[in-house]
Amino acid sequence: MAPSVPANHAPPPPMLTLTPALMSKLKPAKIFKGSVEPPPPPTAGNRSPPAARHITGMSFDDRGDHLVTASEDETFRLYSCKSGKFIKTLYSKKYGVDLPRFTHKNTTILHASTKEDDTIRYHSLHDNKYLQYFKGHKQRVISLEMSPMDDGFMSGSMDKTVRLWDLRAPACRGILNLPAPPIIAYDSSGIVFAVAVNQYSRILIYDHANFDKAPFLTITLEDTTLSLITFPPRPIYMTSMAFSGNGKYLLIGCSGDAHYIVDAFEGHLLAKLEGYVGLERRRLEEPVVLTPSRGCSGEEVSWTPDSKFIVGGGLDGRICVWDVQGLPAKSGPVDLKTPPMRLQPLAKMDGHPSPARCVRFNPRLAMMATAGAELAFWLPDQTPDADDIAKELLRKPPG
Repeated sequence: MAPSVPANHAPPPPMLTLTPALMSKLKPAKIFKGSVEPPPPPTAGNRSPPAARHITGMSFDDRGDHLVTASEDETFRLYSCKSGKFIKTLYSKKYGVDLPRFTHKNTTILHASTKEDDTIRYHSLHDNKYLQYFKGHKQRVISLEMSPMDDGFMSGSMDKTVRLWDLRAPACRGILNLPAPPIIAYDSSGIVFAVAVNQYSRILIYDHANFDKAPFLTITLEDTTLSLITFPPRPIYMTSMAFSGNGKYLLIGCSGDAHYIVDAFEGHLLAKLEGYVGLERRRLEEPVVLTPSRGCSGEEVSWTPDSKFIVGGGLDGRICVWDVQGLPAKSGPVDLKTPPMRLQPLAKMDGHPSPARCVRFNPRLAMMATAGAELAFWLPDQTPDADDIAKELLRKPPG
């Protein structure tokens, strides 16, 4: 792991253009060792060492100035991205905390609960108070997203429903009943949203204004290359979704050893992201079983804001960067038998001694945050290396 540097190492300015060379030189600039409280010591009746606690979710505010994390120690923590400093810890010991999401104010967040009930809570970071409770789900919320345009938000639950909400009213304004627990995502305009249903390997695309109507596009996620590994092919288990900033693509995060990119307009499967270790298992030594599961996957892969790269973590703690600027263009009827482009990482970087469960790129600044048992802020290493210096010398005239 790269050594940490002083907290006053500020991120580069937001106008920095992300390039393959820059993305392959990301380095941990600040590592927060105390970002999760250690587990209690083993009791007299149980002498096995307790499992390490992890950060399970995180979110940047709209301006990229702050980051909030949620962890298995039932705390959420606030950090400054510009100064690289920890700000404060807030506790949710009674309800637990997961899926923290900034609203469009950098002083308030939404979060799911992990115990007591399945209520979504609207919290003020400024004075540590709950502003509203959103009740309705009957089982744990596993997907939560804020609309990019207004005070609306969506939630998906193990109770097999998607609920649509507004921060200004405690009752949900719409509900979708589905055959399996759903994963959700808004597009960058907030006009369209996607719902993934694992049981049928389907992704349903809805017009937000007509969510009570049938989806206007149904995408089938089928990867013919999986039959080259096992037969019958092992099912895909989807755990996250994210539209690209330009609205063209949909990133499908999965618990196994591949993520996928589909065309958001017609549903063509474009690319398969490989070269990392999925978070379906809890430890590297555990075998892969035939029936896939969620594991601790869900927040480990995301886009850069320019839609040119994807960053992701894995069970071995390494951070991968995929260059997705050369995706194929497809049109016409979808052919489920056509294999996707298989992409290996542009770079694989050592990041964490434990699973890298959360990876997010800042929406405004050229920095990345990754988390597992600790939190790391990454910046491009712009110091010239020997090859760069040699090339510069060759360009200069003699003397």
